[in-house]
Amino acid sequence: MSYNTVSRRAASAIPLKRLLLAAVAGCAMFAATASARAETLTDALIAAYNNSNLLEQNRALLRAADEDVAQAVAELRPILSWALSGSYNDPRPASDNYTAALQLTAQMTLYDFGRTPLAIEAAKESVLATRHALVNVEQSVLLTAVDSYMEVIRAAQFVDLRRNNVRLINSELDAARERFEVGEVTRTDVSIAEARLAAARSSLTSAEGDYNVAREAYKAAIGHYPNNLVRPAVPPKVANTLNEAEAIAVRGHPLILQRQREVTVSELNIARARAELRPTLGISGTASITHEDEASNSASLSLSQTIYAGGALSSALRQAIAVADGDRAELLQSVVTIRQNVANAWSALSVAIAGTAAGQRQVTASRVAYEGVREEASLGARTTLDVLDAEQELLDARATLIEAEIQQFVAVYSLLSTMGLLTVDHLNLGIMTYDPEGYYNAVKNGPTRYVSPQGEKLDRVIKSLGK
Repeated sequence: MSYNTVSRRAASAIPLKRLLLAAVAGCAMFAATASARAETLTDALIAAYNNSNLLEQNRALLRAADEDVAQAVAELRPILSWALSGSYNDPRPASDNYTAALQLTAQMTLYDFGRTPLAIEAAKESVLATRHALVNVEQSVLLTAVDSYMEVIRAAQFVDLRRNNVRLINSELDAARERFEVGEVTRTDVSIAEARLAAARSSLTSAEGDYNVAREAYKAAIGHYPNNLVRPAVPPKVANTLNEAEAIAVRGHPLILQRQREVTVSELNIARARAELRPTLGISGTASITHEDEASNSASLSLSQTIYAGGALSSALRQAIAVADGDRAELLQSVVTIRQNVANAWSALSVAIAGTAAGQRQVTASRVAYEGVREEASLGARTTLDVLDAEQELLDARATLIEAEIQQFVAVYSLLSTMGLLTVDHLNLGIMTYDPEGYYNAVKNGPTRYVSPQGEKLDRVIKSLGK
């Protein structure tokens, strides 16, 4: 018998229970590995995008704006209605005591001097404006996610820093007590170390509280609590110069694009207000039948115009002009604000970069000073207070560096946001994004659900949205 044959028989003799236990153990190990898997900033951004209620709200508002186009298109189509009527009277000789009739009515606007086409164009421009507003909300959601992610990392590092501080002061306190026992230091040195230890423990408690607050903010922004976050190493690229950043922002920031569309809408509304002063040509027809099978048909063509409305039409025109003036001013102010925001973000990034470099030098110098003071204290040339002061300076330097590094990373994403580039597509997150044209294309021609092929397409779109 060969060795392989023996091995196969031995393997087949293994009890099923042991195999099941091994499988369960393997699943448990896999689950533990998955739970301990590091969560990157990209993971957090994807989760924030997929879990944001704010984005869902604004997507619904966009779909509502899409329906304005469908309703405006419907104004060019016939309106069909039916009515069924009946009446009953006291019986009289040689007469019926009831009557019934079915009436079908159709009416349609043939020409309104551009009012309806202008309304359709205004609705389309409003849809585009709402799409840009949705992109701006996406930027806000992602920036909040970045800030929450980095705040958890900052808070966790501060907790570690404070814990190390408590351990160091504990060591210094033990050393001070030993030196006090042999008469090398006074009771004052011991008391100073005890006071510093109490303060360090208080700071640790505060840092732990800040960390818990950061975790809750993270859950609100991302959708779950942080799990083994990995500090990002390289931030995304930004513009090379301030002028380049401002040019990108002015050219493509979603807020500016939204304001431009709103100006177009207001200009179309001026034309619509002027068209309201003109006539309307319409056609209507009626077909009816009674319970006695008496049928009648009629058709009419009408041309109507408002002669006097108490000044309401003229007021509406003046109002539309005023709104357009306000929208143009708002557009210009938005450009000014965006430029200012870009400049502020650029300055904040420059300050954070300089702060990080200075913080690194400060930590290096403070570490050398602390090690030197501690060595001198062991030789009796320094007091316990000197050591504690040097350790506190090193702690402050490390805290300053952590803060500067976090600010620098967040400042990069803030600059991207002011430039209008903090989006899923620009960051290349590699996920399916919401398609704003899917619902619009399904409703722009005003389909009727459950009746037409366009209505069936709309039903499929609504089902894909989870409605």
